[in-house]
Amino acid sequence: MSKALPSRAQVVIIGGGIVGASVAYHLAELGWTDVVVLEQGQLSCGTTWHAAGLVGQLRSTESMTKLIQYSTDLYARLEAETGFGTGWKQCGSVSVARTPERMTQLRRTAAQARNYGVTAEIITARQAQDLWPVMQVDDVVGGVWLPGDGKANPSDLTQALARGAQRRGVQVIERIRVTGVTVKDGVVRLVQTSEGDIEAEVVVNCAGQWAKEIGRMAGVTVPLHSAEHFYIVTEQIEGVRPDLPVMRDPDGYAYFKEEVGGLVVGGFEPNAKPWGMDGIPHPFEFQLLEEDWDQFAVIMENAIHRVPALETTGVRMFYNGPESFTPDNMFLLGEAPEVRGFFVGAGFNSAGIASAGGAGRALAEWIVNGSATSDLWPADLRRFARWAGNDTWLRDRVTETLGLHYAMSWPNKELETARPLRRSPVHHLLEASGACFGSKMGWERVNYFGTAAPYQGKPFNYVYTFGRPEWQPRVNAEINACRNSAAIFDQTSFSKFTLKGRDAAEVLRWMCTADVDVEVGRVVYTGLLNDRGGYESDLTVTRVAHDEYLIVTGSAQTTRDFDFISKGIGDKRAVLVDVTGAYAVFGVMGPDSRNILQSVSKADFSAFDFGTSRLVDLGYATVRATRVTYVGELGWELYVPAEFAVTVYETLLATGRLTQAGYYAIEAMRIEKGYRAWSRELGPEVTPAEAGLRFTCKKSGGYRGEDKALLPPSRRVVSIVLDDPDVQLWGGESLLHEGEPVGYVTSAAYSPTLGSAVALGFITDPAPEKASVDVAGDLYSAQISLKAPYDPTSSRVKA
Repeated sequence: MSKALPSRAQVVIIGGGIVGASVAYHLAELGWTDVVVLEQGQLSCGTTWHAAGLVGQLRSTESMTKLIQYSTDLYARLEAETGFGTGWKQCGSVSVARTPERMTQLRRTAAQARNYGVTAEIITARQAQDLWPVMQVDDVVGGVWLPGDGKANPSDLTQALARGAQRRGVQVIERIRVTGVTVKDGVVRLVQTSEGDIEAEVVVNCAGQWAKEIGRMAGVTVPLHSAEHFYIVTEQIEGVRPDLPVMRDPDGYAYFKEEVGGLVVGGFEPNAKPWGMDGIPHPFEFQLLEEDWDQFAVIMENAIHRVPALETTGVRMFYNGPESFTPDNMFLLGEAPEVRGFFVGAGFNSAGIASAGGAGRALAEWIVNGSATSDLWPADLRRFARWAGNDTWLRDRVTETLGLHYAMSWPNKELETARPLRRSPVHHLLEASGACFGSKMGWERVNYFGTAAPYQGKPFNYVYTFGRPEWQPRVNAEINACRNSAAIFDQTSFSKFTLKGRDAAEVLRWMCTADVDVEVGRVVYTGLLNDRGGYESDLTVTRVAHDEYLIVTGSAQTTRDFDFISKGIGDKRAVLVDVTGAYAVFGVMGPDSRNILQSVSKADFSAFDFGTSRLVDLGYATVRATRVTYVGELGWELYVPAEFAVTVYETLLATGRLTQAGYYAIEAMRIEKGYRAWSRELGPEVTPAEAGLRFTCKKSGGYRGEDKALLPPSRRVVSIVLDDPDVQLWGGESLLHEGEPVGYVTSAAYSPTLGSAVALGFITDPAPEKASVDVAGDLYSAQISLKAPYDPTSSRVKA
């Protein structure tokens, strides 16, 4: 590989593993050839070389599944294009279940696969053994067969991608170490190396385990942490043949792959072993850590149970190769919000080989086009904030995230480690009232209230199920209280910004679909679109002064929305400030909410029409009261300076007329009312026409993406109500009409108001009035409607 370091390049890629090579390959394919790849050792010498090379297509979302599907297509053609072998083999994969619960998960997986165009077949234990004869199946309930899955040689793939990039002019330099990154005026300018400096317009951090360190050089948060990761390679085993599929036994935390007549046996233990707490040593090339059979024991014992021949088979090699893991088990992709021109592609959680092809293309397209060209939110670097770069927090969290690969994918699954972190000012009051907490963007949020405080050293106390959960009666009571009297919700985790300046209105006029040039004291619900007419966010904008707006968006979108709006300001005279932590937010919702608030305030709450926001007294405090709702009832959101939050909450509870309620109730009620949620019904590939939100688009036009926003849709968001009251929906289920797939469920809950499961989902347009819902392989009839099943005319909201 070339050693001469140029003085400048359009793009500098840091890291010569499979992801860095893929980004280079795809940039060159898009015509960007002034690209330099810098590798501190040799290509693939970090994590890539010791990866197991499994390529499983199916992921939790359609967009992420498409990335892997592209990877399989790329790997299948790469050898013919470059002349380099890749070891790609479409051998398929078998996953088996030991329990009925796991089998339910696999059945749901198969249904979801069909939504995403992935071939999946539910099989019996005997059929699983026919596909994988060397395993015993006495305790196997069943399995799923994915014929499109495969395996590849990671080092060979990397070389092939690098050669394909070089043939188009990309320069690859090995044995060169990055020592610094220069940033000026918030834009990346220069990469400092052991061989000199190189100017760059774009820097791409694909440094694997070193990506966090590289990020810090530029002032960028890259939340990942290394953990030890294990597999063994066995001697030859009778019956193991070259075309054997990959086999996964998630209940045993283990996977199996054929290699030279033997098996690669690895897995994901529930309690991982963090590594590199004091940084990754240098050099660390083609290097492994010491064997740790004690840590590997839980995987090995289960592997012997599944494949009895292992008990008498020799081990050729024990691999303990550290890899980087993120706080939520999803990789990191995109432009850093802190520095323009600095991109990240790292933290692949032991799925880098499967993801690299699609992730490399997606990141290259983002660089060339200036924004993402598809829905990459699940992997977007901006789903985290600066607090997520804390090493102690990351170390504790990674002990859990490694094991998520094979953990049960329970509905509403909450992570347990590194909590609590961010807490509302009234957290102690909620805890004392028996709150069961969930976590979002680091915030502890009430999911529901139990009978007694469940904290006792843990953030929650749940029993997970695919059926009707044990907490449902409590949530039903909270919903009924809100629908029939009034409830109070702590919604402090909302992301909150102020946009202030002479040009604030002008900035928002272009960015917002709705007309936000309103009178002071008015709140507007609006979308923010991309150039494709898809939703980058939906939020509320309140004009609090002629030159100032309060912007409120979802808890998870703080970093992403702040970055998106900041870029929209450009050279206009306006300043965006994150005030999320400055205010608590309490939702007071229900038909009695007006009278309750009136009882503790001298303000005239009867003078508030919908969409009104003003400062009012409430007990001893002054708060902003905004008449809006996300639950479909008369109600107010109260924005309370943090120092007054406890006083205000105590004042409201002292009325004795409010039921404390949580986010499970909010979720069910917003689905009953047909309210869309970003990252569920709304996203970068969903237009207002598809979402049924044309009414939020101003008729005068003049907003970003308007030429695409209202084009006739091929699919629509619809409300779904199951006919069978005993069946539970969770989201992800397939919708069928006359036996053919026509859509899928995006959000679901049980509705005590309607007496059955209620959902939102996408369905082909025109939408049928009836459809079947695939619930883990069983079909149930449902009513389909473009109108909300609860209060479709919004008479209660307008009361």
